[in-house]
Amino acid sequence: MRWSKPLRLHLGVLVVASLLCTSAPIIWMAFSRGSDAAVSAGAQQMRAMSLRLIEGYRNTLQGVTEAVALASTLPQLVSLPPQDIKEKQQFFQEVLRNVPNATSVYAGYPDGSYLQVINTARRDVRQTLAAPDGTAFATRMIARRQGADIISTLRFLNSDAEVIGERNVEDTSFDPRQRPWYRSVVQDGVPVSVGPYVTGTLNVPTLTIAAPMRDDGKVVLGINIHLLTVSRLLDAGEISPRARAYIIDANGNLVAHSDPDIMSRIIGLWSRTSGAFGATANRFDPSLETVTRLRQDPAFAGGGLARVDFDGETHLVQIAPVSVSGLFTGSVAAIIVPLADLVAEANRLLRRNLFIAAAFLLAGVAASVMLSRMVSRSLYRLADEARRIGDLEVGEKPISHSWISEINTLASALSASRHAIGQFALYVPREVVRQIVDPETTIVGAKRQEVTVLFTDIKDFTTISEQHSPEEVVDTLSAYFELLNTIAERNGGTVVQYLGDSIFVMWNAPVDDSRHAEHGCRCALAMKAAVDGLNDANRRNGRPELLTRFGLHTGPAVVGSFGAISRQQYTAMGDTINVASRLEGMNKDLNTSILVSAATRDAVADRFTFRPFGLAPVKGRAEKVDIWELVGEIND
Repeated sequence: MRWSKPLRLHLGVLVVASLLCTSAPIIWMAFSRGSDAAVSAGAQQMRAMSLRLIEGYRNTLQGVTEAVALASTLPQLVSLPPQDIKEKQQFFQEVLRNVPNATSVYAGYPDGSYLQVINTARRDVRQTLAAPDGTAFATRMIARRQGADIISTLRFLNSDAEVIGERNVEDTSFDPRQRPWYRSVVQDGVPVSVGPYVTGTLNVPTLTIAAPMRDDGKVVLGINIHLLTVSRLLDAGEISPRARAYIIDANGNLVAHSDPDIMSRIIGLWSRTSGAFGATANRFDPSLETVTRLRQDPAFAGGGLARVDFDGETHLVQIAPVSVSGLFTGSVAAIIVPLADLVAEANRLLRRNLFIAAAFLLAGVAASVMLSRMVSRSLYRLADEARRIGDLEVGEKPISHSWISEINTLASALSASRHAIGQFALYVPREVVRQIVDPETTIVGAKRQEVTVLFTDIKDFTTISEQHSPEEVVDTLSAYFELLNTIAERNGGTVVQYLGDSIFVMWNAPVDDSRHAEHGCRCALAMKAAVDGLNDANRRNGRPELLTRFGLHTGPAVVGSFGAISRQQYTAMGDTINVASRLEGMNKDLNTSILVSAATRDAVADRFTFRPFGLAPVKGRAEKVDIWELVGEIND
């Protein structure tokens, strides 16, 4: 007699064996690789968060840099105080409103005059200045230093820029010409970053970005960022309660720290030592020595993530350079996170998932036993029915019901055979057609490509704004922007950004355009013609004329989405963008309207007429640029 066992046993053993053979390797791999997976997940989270934190710090420096660059082009800031004092104050206040992390903005003059507008939102700033209640801004002015009637005042303004208090400052010893930011700018003649150092007015440690005025290199503009503000930008608590972040300068000295206690000690050192700082402040964080070694490793020259051990614990260290526009060169941000903090939650989730998997395995085993018994009972009944039919036992008998449709079909077939009516019905349930949707995901990332860039600017727009009411200026500017935007879209351009009274237009991104240089030139000519027509209407309606200058350049740029993941911005970056902006500004000196680079001219030389100006230096760029004036389009 051959060996055999009931179906119930075979089916139960088969299902249990299948579950064990499938789940056992998975559980083993989960246990063996779970720690590495948790570390990788934690490192990825830490890298993403840390880079977002560093990007926020860079964006703050970038905002300050752009504000200084804009201020250095305004002619009314060149005159010595108290000339144009109202316009200077209004502009400085607007800078502080738009750069909330800035502590103050100021200008130093070659005769020792000084004008500073201070944001008094911080309580300690108001206390230092003894500002009255309701103060939003404080203005310090030193003028006529060389004369007998020297002016030295401190004026307090509310949020509506109304004067609510003023007093004379007897101490006139402060001389901007002796300050590090002034001397550095006058010596180098370019924008510089200075700090940390102790400010003269508030006596607090600060970082400064300063630049010379375009029209007078001995007039220096600067914006301060309090070190406490930098410390708040470095908040790493989102990564881990024990995470910390700090900034170190090119010499390896600790500048700012996310830990409020350490930051208070740093501020205290500055208040006592006024500069003998790095040798003592560097002892506040034991990880600084490790980060300094990493910086010396060529593999981390551009930043990176490393796993290091100190203080008896493993940490992940993320370092990244934080220089902006050539300023604060050599400065880096470091974020330190204990590895245990990163993997603790992942390990807890891993243990929970393993427990759930084991529970499901046990439930599957129990379910398989129940299923095998249910199937075997039904099959036993069907086998008995088949035996009865073989035995010609075809008496009437109710059809037994099963939860398995295939067994019910077989039971029905056996019932039909038992009746011997010559009919056999086989019912096979049809399977429902499933629609599989494979959603397509589009990821917009930054990429390098050739573009044509157009910048516009209105001549003497500040003067126009002064001579007309705000309502008239808004109405005029709205009509102007609507006109230029329509023309840009009609010529296939993308208006990337509005910058005050200027427009930044780009071709060949995000939509590919093989004739982007041609379309950019045609757009500039159409804009100029349209603005001329608009000015005719403005003259009839008593509105100001808007004389627009244009700058066009073609070249490579990095185009895509930049910023926080939740709030980005589509734009382009690179030397091509800067050159186009500078070309627009050079129209003023050359008494032209549309200036293009040789790259743009070479691409469309057979379609447009140009007037050469030759090679000319461009501010902020070592190489000279071959400049051409776009005159018109060649008619076929």
